[in-house]
Amino acid sequence: MRPFIYQTHPQRVVFRAGGLASLGDEAAALGARKLLVLCTAPQRDLAERAAAVLGARCAGIFDGAVMHVPVEQARLARACAAELGADGVVAIGGGSTIGLGKAIALESDLPILAVPTTYAGSEMTPIYGLTDGGLKRTGRDARVLPRTVLYDPDLTLGLPVPVSVTSGINAIAHAAEGLYGADRTPVSDWMCREGIAALGRALPVIATLPGEPDSAAVRTARGDALYGAWLCGAVLGSVSVGLHHKLCHTLGGSYNLPHAEVHTIVLPHALAYNAPAAPEAMAAIAAALGRAGASGPQAVFDLAASLGAPVALRELGMREQDLDRACELALQAQYPNPRPLAAAGIRALLDDAFHGRRPG
Repeated sequence: MRPFIYQTHPQRVVFRAGGLASLGDEAAALGARKLLVLCTAPQRDLAERAAAVLGARCAGIFDGAVMHVPVEQARLARACAAELGADGVVAIGGGSTIGLGKAIALESDLPILAVPTTYAGSEMTPIYGLTDGGLKRTGRDARVLPRTVLYDPDLTLGLPVPVSVTSGINAIAHAAEGLYGADRTPVSDWMCREGIAALGRALPVIATLPGEPDSAAVRTARGDALYGAWLCGAVLGSVSVGLHHKLCHTLGGSYNLPHAEVHTIVLPHALAYNAPAAPEAMAAIAAALGRAGASGPQAVFDLAASLGAPVALRELGMREQDLDRACELALQAQYPNPRPLAAAGIRALLDDAFHGRRPG
């Protein structure tokens, strides 16, 4: 067995259908007396439900979370928390909201109680991201790791199918890159395979039964998807990622493209780039998706296409003339990756992703 180091993080995870009702108890366990509830503007109603459960422990609601966490919004949220005397935050929603909670914690040390409603996985990581002047900066800091994560599958029953699919494949991306991370461990390898498999069986059910959000089959699938997202997020929090995540942060932050959709489109092409240097990882991905013996990159592409997800960057409004600059940005800093970074190969990868070609 290869040598490894497995670092655990101090975090409480609660997984329970109907778990939102215990939000007040979880806040009390944190020792928080006044929590600021964070959300995006469209999720204001959900934030108000959370505030009602918190009762006197709710300091107020800040509904200004937006994609890629612009530094301006982070400053506004920090000022709001300070003005209201908050001693903690509840981040209820997807990656944008949880990312905003991290931006607050980064400078204030306020504890985060995360209530994920998508499959982004940010709640399981000490990774933060801030966008300033069109460039997204990411980093790791133990202060931004949510202290408590409350997973309630019931909160995902109304998640639209297109969002569910891209959010789920975004989660798969965390585990797919985790399978070839230089610092992976036997524990993370298991989480990768189990997480990909859970999402691989859940997403087709969610996509094919959109008119039955409350059926037993969909409820089971929603639970499986959130379980898979937890595992994949835990991988992201413990294993270094490579080319795929670097490209997606570049494209999302510099061109304001939607996070989950970018991950969905880029993933099979980033895997194809790395496939010659990571054949065991590609075989594990294909097997977890029920395609043992097939190509890992093709298995991911085919899953996305079969579920109606976008497969081309041009579908998101990316301009072909921006691909050269995107390639330059992706090469500005070296980072661990199974295959050495080469401008020609990454430019070809971006071209394939732009046009939505199936990996060969």
